Amino acid sequence: MRAVWQHLDHIESYICRALLAVFVTLLFVQIVARQVFGTSITWIEELSVILFVWFAYFGASYAARMSAHNRVTFHIRMLPRSTGRVVEALGDAFWVMFNLVFIWFAIRYIGALKPFVKAQTLGWPMKWVMAPMVVAFALMTVRILQVNYMKLVLGLDPRDPDEVVIDSELQLAEQELAPRRAA
Repeated sequence: MRAVWQHLDHIESYICRALLAVFVTLLFVQIVARQVFGTSITWIEELSVILFVWFAYFGASYAARMSAHNRVTFHIRMLPRSTGRVVEALGDAFWVMFNLVFIWFAIRYIGALKPFVKAQTLGWPMKWVMAPMVVAFALMTVRILQVNYMKLVLGLDPRDPDEVVIDSELQLAEQELAPRRAA
């Protein structure tokens, strides 16, 4: 059961990987069709755009899970860590409220779309093209709450992956410079 939960914890990552692989492959096929065969496959461009937009939405949810969204934190870092966590949680509460409002209006918008409103070249109903927005924002809301639970209740501090990379690069640089300083 634990393995299932671990895979669910990375669902956005899996979705983003699949979307990226598909839309990059489609774009490659389109480039080859144009350059080699002198023709264009019209539906590929529309599908690539749709998949890229889905990729961006699910990527935003994945970034929320990784605690890697852009935010101004220099003022929060000046506060004691416990106070900083509370301030971040308040900011995240506004973010959750925004997401819930977005989900509400997106559902209403999708519900108002008429059956004849379809993607231009694919012919897919736009309800299905727009539906991943709602799913991604719902997942993002869950991830924001999950990260705040980890911070405030469990006392864990998920770090931004960029900070982790920078810290490890600094450690490597220090290790490389240590022998030179000793000499």
